[in-house]
Amino acid sequence: MRRQNDPNPFDEEEVNPFANSAGPGSKSRLPPLAPEPLGFTHKHDATVDIPLDTMNDPKKKERELSSWEADLKRREKDIKRREDAVARAGVPTDDKNWPPFFPIIHHDIPNEIPIHAQRLQYLAFASWLGIVFCLTWNIVAVTVCWIKGGGVKIFFLAIIYSLLGCPLSYVLWYRPLYRGMRTDSALSFSWFFLFYLLHVGFCIFAAIAPPIVFHGKSLTGILAAVDVFSDHVLVGIFYLIGFGLFCLESLLSLWVLQKVYMYFRGAKT
Repeated sequence: MRRQNDPNPFDEEEVNPFANSAGPGSKSRLPPLAPEPLGFTHKHDATVDIPLDTMNDPKKKERELSSWEADLKRREKDIKRREDAVARAGVPTDDKNWPPFFPIIHHDIPNEIPIHAQRLQYLAFASWLGIVFCLTWNIVAVTVCWIKGGGVKIFFLAIIYSLLGCPLSYVLWYRPLYRGMRTDSALSFSWFFLFYLLHVGFCIFAAIAPPIVFHGKSLTGILAAVDVFSDHVLVGIFYLIGFGLFCLESLLSLWVLQKVYMYFRGAKT
């Protein structure tokens, strides 16, 4: 005989697992299941098949990233090389190319100076070569005077004039004029005018060679030539040649100064 309060263990009862809570007087036949984390440490966890390639995936990605980075660097170097080649083709560089047998300066008038200003630039270049030749001849003449008993002091002074005058004339006025002609820079022209006036003044002073500031016989001017001519005719001839060179350099420099000033005024108006 079946008891009234004896539950049948074989009865099936629908249980809603999504129900928030049971009624106040009801009791759930199934106890709530506590959430358990899935992992590999439990015996009854479900078996998950993981391919072996996935285990090595980080290393594979690292190798791919390294290869990609190396390829990117190679491409960047290639692009940089091409950009440099284009820049060299379109923009003038400052590689030393003059004189050809022993390059010490960069000089390329036909390719860097506008065609309408090339003649004037050649005149300025002749002016710079002129002062270099004048100072070199000055050393030769003073050396002859020193050998004839003029003293070693004037020889050392002539060496100093040449060692300072040749590079400073290039840096202070010829190079600014070259850049001004190439880039049409007013600042470069200003530097040229400032120091070229000093250059002209020095040439005129050297052509006269008064015995002030500098030692009189250390420059081959007219006064020094007259002074040494009475003692040694050969030395006097060397000094007269030097005097003529300084005169020619002064006249050429004045002409270049006028031409550059007219060019600058015409370009800016």
